[in-house]
Amino acid sequence: MGFLSLVYVLFFFFGDKVHCQYENYQWDEDYDQEPNEDYEPEFQFRQNVEYGIYQHSLGCARECFCPTNFPSSMYCDNRKLKTIPNIPMHIQQLYLQFNEIEAVTTNSFINATHLKEINLSHNKIKSQKIDYGVFAKFSNLLQLHLEHNNLEEFPFPLPKSLERLLLGYNEISTVQTSAMDGLVNLTMLDLCYNHLHDSVFKGKNLAKMEKLMQLNLCHNRLESMPPGLPSSLMYLSLENNSISSITDKYFDKLPKLHALRLSHNKLQDIPHNIFNLSNLIELNVGHNRLKQAFYIPRNLEHLYLENNEIENINVTMMCPSIDPLHLHHLTYLRVDQNKLKEPISSYIFSCFPHIHSIYYGEQRGANGQTIQLKTQVFGRFQDDDDDDDDDGDGHDNPHEDQETEGTEEHFNPHYYETQEW
Repeated sequence: MGFLSLVYVLFFFFGDKVHCQYENYQWDEDYDQEPNEDYEPEFQFRQNVEYGIYQHSLGCARECFCPTNFPSSMYCDNRKLKTIPNIPMHIQQLYLQFNEIEAVTTNSFINATHLKEINLSHNKIKSQKIDYGVFAKFSNLLQLHLEHNNLEEFPFPLPKSLERLLLGYNEISTVQTSAMDGLVNLTMLDLCYNHLHDSVFKGKNLAKMEKLMQLNLCHNRLESMPPGLPSSLMYLSLENNSISSITDKYFDKLPKLHALRLSHNKLQDIPHNIFNLSNLIELNVGHNRLKQAFYIPRNLEHLYLENNEIENINVTMMCPSIDPLHLHHLTYLRVDQNKLKEPISSYIFSCFPHIHSIYYGEQRGANGQTIQLKTQVFGRFQDDDDDDDDDGDGHDNPHEDQETEGTEEHFNPHYYETQEW
């Protein structure tokens, strides 16, 4: 009994000591009860130059390169690949452009579940060589590049998460009726340089893209304006088609339109007030068959009218009234390769006080001969180096606005055309 009593005494002593340790422990000293603003619920792989172990620990296809400072990206471009390598699970950005890939199969993407961007441009992919639903499973996919391939059909199905879809430079001529239904988050769609006809858009399938801001349909086979465009649209590219007319109220449902490109079409007689859009900044209707000018909206800055059939520009038609409180913003006008016999009336500077360049270039005569106007380029420049608006005697500085005449070699008529949207 003496031995057992000793054991109970020792057990009680140590048990009480342990209990006291937990009872007196100050939790708030080591555990921050306030929420941590830097807490990130998902793992973030950060650059660590000292160790550089990401490629080995996370995996990378042997045909590709996975930089340690961008561990979620895999670069497989320009490697003469004919098939897509297996994509590791952690990859988010996949670059496979400029290869010889002909097919997109599900086997390559079995482990890839976090992809946000896929670039398969500049390959040899055909529509029938894309496994059905191969892209649809990527619920986080934001960008898909398939331009410069051999696609004959609009890819379908696609994930609704998609925001940017580039399909230019293909052979797309058909679009399934429901192919665009799920693309509710798409903001940019590029379909330039394809074989699209009017029948593709008769179902007004573009209207379902309620967030679409940029639509590129240049270099196709359209003969009329695409119907049912979403009101969210800001940039519309329709150049190099065969569009011959625009209905009166076509733009009524596109109040946010900033840039409209309709050059290289067959436009002739268009409604005078058709481009009355309050947010329109750039308008290009060059290389058409227009015979007269039209109303210029107040906020328009760049207007291209070159290569038309205009013989006289009626400034009053462009600017019916002058409101000193709401001046027009037009700054650049291009009218070369028309049939003008003389420069535009100086009244244009009253209507458009901000205009700084008018490019006349060469004009066409009645018999097709070239006509050189006295003024090929009109430029108005303001001297920003003047310290004051007066010359020191209280009089206006006569050199504040300088009007100069130049030639084509001193002026680049394509300057504004080269600006990216």
